[in-house]
Amino acid sequence: MPEPQPLIEIDRVSFGYDTSRMVLHDVSLRFARGQVTAILGGSGCGKTTLLRLIAGVHAVAQGRVVFDGEPVDASNREQLYRLRRRLGMLFQFGALFTDLSVFDNVAFPLREHAGLPESMVRDIVLMKLNAVGLRGAAPLRISQVSGGMARRIALARAIALDPELIMYDEPFTGLDPIAMGVTANLIRKLNDATGATSLIVSHDVDECFAICDRAYLLSGGGRVVAHGTPAELRASTDPEVRQFIGGEPDGPVRFHYPAAPLAQDLGLRA
Repeated sequence: MPEPQPLIEIDRVSFGYDTSRMVLHDVSLRFARGQVTAILGGSGCGKTTLLRLIAGVHAVAQGRVVFDGEPVDASNREQLYRLRRRLGMLFQFGALFTDLSVFDNVAFPLREHAGLPESMVRDIVLMKLNAVGLRGAAPLRISQVSGGMARRIALARAIALDPELIMYDEPFTGLDPIAMGVTANLIRKLNDATGATSLIVSHDVDECFAICDRAYLLSGGGRVVAHGTPAELRASTDPEVRQFIGGEPDGPVRFHYPAAPLAQDLGLRA
């Protein structure tokens, strides 16, 4: 069976927030249409940076990011506005507007981009909230909902415009086991129901492997260590893959950030 055509291509991309430290080094990834792909790796390996590059928040230093055959130009505001209309983003901590109601949070992108009559906005918002099980919470303030509910409200807002691409930045962080399972199940069901392409940035191996079609593992040096199906990654004999998936403290990934010997820094004799 041929592999689905990619919606997003990361083609030999390098990027750093300053010239002293590169976050990503010559990274190439392909995200197939209609699939759920996990981007795994430890903190600081460039997972969230990848999402920012796809959205055109930053310009790549080298290489290119291609969205549906069109290279993303972070300096072209007209193009970015058009491309961002086609994507939804679930931020790590929800990023909900605390001075708006649940209903108005979900309605915000519709009112901003769609130009629909308010009666239609109402119907769409209620349908999106119903899809995440929170239609009854529509009149509540954000201060009145739990962390797990807030994550689902943010998900309803992310899908309000029926995006082709949905990007999830650490969607399981801070959730209890029930809320985590509910969120993971929603991501998979929404992807299958809408035919969207979903990218999940996370370090939660088990939750991602339960719902993703394929996964990439990034190293702390901003390189792709491995990619494949969950079964293929679990069967990998690569020491770094095995260490990350197994959560092992000892292995290629070191606890200490590179530094001079402690005695040298403290001015002590050997």
